[in-house]
Amino acid sequence: MSETKKIAVLAGDGIGPEVCDEAIKVLKAVGKIWGHNFQFSKGFVGAAAIGETGDPYPVETHSLCLNSDAILFGAIGDPKYDNDPNAKVRPEQGLLRMRKALGLYANIRPVTAYEALLDSSPLKHERIAGTDLVIFRELTGGIYFGKPSGRSENDLEAFDASLYSRQEIRRIAIKAFEAARKRKNKVTLVDKANVLATSRLWRDEVKDLHQREYADVELDYLFVDNAAMQLILNPSSFDVLLTENMFGDILSDEASVIGGSLGLLPSASVGDSSALYEPVHGSYPQAKGKNIANPIATILSAAMMLETSFDMVEEASLIRQAVQDSLNEGVGTEDLFKSNPSTTNEVGDYIAGKILEKEKV
Repeated sequence: MSETKKIAVLAGDGIGPEVCDEAIKVLKAVGKIWGHNFQFSKGFVGAAAIGETGDPYPVETHSLCLNSDAILFGAIGDPKYDNDPNAKVRPEQGLLRMRKALGLYANIRPVTAYEALLDSSPLKHERIAGTDLVIFRELTGGIYFGKPSGRSENDLEAFDASLYSRQEIRRIAIKAFEAARKRKNKVTLVDKANVLATSRLWRDEVKDLHQREYADVELDYLFVDNAAMQLILNPSSFDVLLTENMFGDILSDEASVIGGSLGLLPSASVGDSSALYEPVHGSYPQAKGKNIANPIATILSAAMMLETSFDMVEEASLIRQAVQDSLNEGVGTEDLFKSNPSTTNEVGDYIAGKILEKEKV
């Protein structure tokens, strides 16, 4: 039996617990094939945590994360708070605090166009076929965290500050260049350097890092407005996109339409000592408890966990192949296959079963 890997499970709100259960099911199947021992410990976050403790990111949850080898995260959000703009404590505050407290500065979002699902995308086949890109978004700096921020005394104006340091830029750029070396060896820096001082600092720092340490990697630059257009016109031309917090937030959501469903997109938020893995989609409260939520994004997030945090590359590949098999054979929830959908549990069972059928790749 290999070394025990401690995984904190923060299922959160809405469909979070349901999709996390299926990812755990798949991880247990991988553990059985390879002899790995995964230890799962659950903690509260978001609206669930507010209900239990009054705090969207309790001290106990933070301690659990610090003492785990990786974090599997479900979703945050509840209509109770969405419909109350004056609520002083909100579920989303827990996610922002967690990112900052754990130093999760790099958000990594792969986007893949699956051949079996090209009809599910609103974009034309010829535009999206062959798309396989990954977005590296800086997660703990920029306008979302800048100070000062607020309104003027007369309440007629509002202001936000965007702040970046060279060190913040360099550390995520290193991760992007390293990832590119394992892929198609190309990084595209997305900025607005013709207008913004922070973007000019990004360009200076990334260019310097490239010349000093990553000259073997192709580097190009796009202004964010052009990048948004090219993501729709020619997404297969991209390999690794590197960008700041707000631009990355917008572009990664735009890129989600390429695959045809948010239920397919995994992500990782990593730092120097902690890493969190979560589906891109939200808590989808309308589907809670109905056994219709798509668990594939969470299952693929678990695959990212195996590869990135545990260096279990073959195991991650096995999960991805099992997901591909399920899509090729028409096993998926109603967001993918409306005529003959499977339930959340059935998709998880199918993918776990495919893994158990296979020999080590």
